[in-house]
Amino acid sequence: MTIATRLAARDDTRLPARLARSRRAVAAGTGLRTEDFDAWLAGRAKAHRFTVERVPLEKIEGWSFAPDGGNLGHHSGRFFSVEGLHVVIDGHEWQQPIIVQPEVGILGILAKEFDGVLHFLMQAKMEPGNPHLLQLSPTVQATHSNYTGVHRGAHVRYLEYFTRAAHGRVLADVLQSEHGSWFLCKSNRNMIIETFDDVPPDDDFRWLTLGQIGELMRRDNVVNMDARSVLACAPTAPAEASAVRSDTEMLSWFTNERARHGVRSKRIPLTGVRDWVRTDDHIQHVDQRYFRVTGVSVEAGNREVTSWMQPLFEPVGLGLCAFLVRHFGGVPHLLVHARAEAGLLDTVELGPTVQCTPDNYVHLPVGDWPPFLEFVRRAGVDRIRYSAVHSDEGGRFLNAESRYLLVEADEADAGTEPPPGYAWVTPGQLNSLARHGHYLNMQARTLLAVVGLLNGLL
Repeated sequence: MTIATRLAARDDTRLPARLARSRRAVAAGTGLRTEDFDAWLAGRAKAHRFTVERVPLEKIEGWSFAPDGGNLGHHSGRFFSVEGLHVVIDGHEWQQPIIVQPEVGILGILAKEFDGVLHFLMQAKMEPGNPHLLQLSPTVQATHSNYTGVHRGAHVRYLEYFTRAAHGRVLADVLQSEHGSWFLCKSNRNMIIETFDDVPPDDDFRWLTLGQIGELMRRDNVVNMDARSVLACAPTAPAEASAVRSDTEMLSWFTNERARHGVRSKRIPLTGVRDWVRTDDHIQHVDQRYFRVTGVSVEAGNREVTSWMQPLFEPVGLGLCAFLVRHFGGVPHLLVHARAEAGLLDTVELGPTVQCTPDNYVHLPVGDWPPFLEFVRRAGVDRIRYSAVHSDEGGRFLNAESRYLLVEADEADAGTEPPPGYAWVTPGQLNSLARHGHYLNMQARTLLAVVGLLNGLL
């Protein structure tokens, strides 16, 4: 007897409308009004002891410099290490420290429908490198070492929803890159799982709508990097009927960008990294630019491990990440940059129009600045559609902040035919790419989440 195979729809056509309904629910979710969020977050900060103190690299317990090459690693051989990297990109050559963490973490947000509206279980999570320490995070934010118990700490709450398929329905599940300038080939599994269980939130967790999260993304340093990354993977942007480039043409352009760039990265001993110096306190560039490697001692009463020491990367200066925005035939487009970075898995990912730390260029003539940096820096308030400061992942980076902008441009500022390496694409095209791994970098995913969650922005 032949048993008929049950077929599934290739796509959940109802999901974008369900997400749009959640995006429109701005004022209140189940159990928490948006106006009460600040009081709740302040209460969670007071409920636990959080302290972060700087510690010289030579004195961070559990970590040491290897005698044969000076790489900085944990005594367990797990978590991550700080090593040297020799880089050549399109003939441009340099060396730098890099974070090596050859494991895939889980960034997971649990979703559930209440009264016909999707809500998302968000966590008030402390990370030692966060400005103000506490930020809104995914339900689960854990490295492989964390959730397999290498740290010998408490169980990660709600982890089972992301490791056991029977616990819910997958709304998004994709491998995405970490920072290509500071991590070597690091990826995380970005997941959204819808549950039909009754899930009472722990005191440090609250159910919020997409509209509420979007409103919180208007504020500086509230929604953390990992939450922004996961939310960018959901189909929240509209599927436009037309674009400057068809999807096939856009993919062909991107494939050509990947093929034309030469990127060679080779791990080298940390002691051999040219133009970087190590002191008792930190490792830094001889010109005191880019970033430094420093150490911290941490106490966090609500973490799986309540105290530890670790190294962190601390950028020098405030970063700037901006998409230029134009309308073609009434359809909004964003100017993407096919950006080659030393630590990416596949040479190039799509980044914002501008992604840099301006302080690294102010000593140079304006003609040597990255394209469009001068325009973005002098843009008037009438051109700025969105502006907020967001920090990078506080588990590896200390006070790593960038101002994120959407800036309206015209033909004189950014022509229909942009420079090589740049292309006009729609938010819907970017959203479709974000459902696949390693097309959009972390900074582009932050701005895509902004566009997808804030109504009427473009």
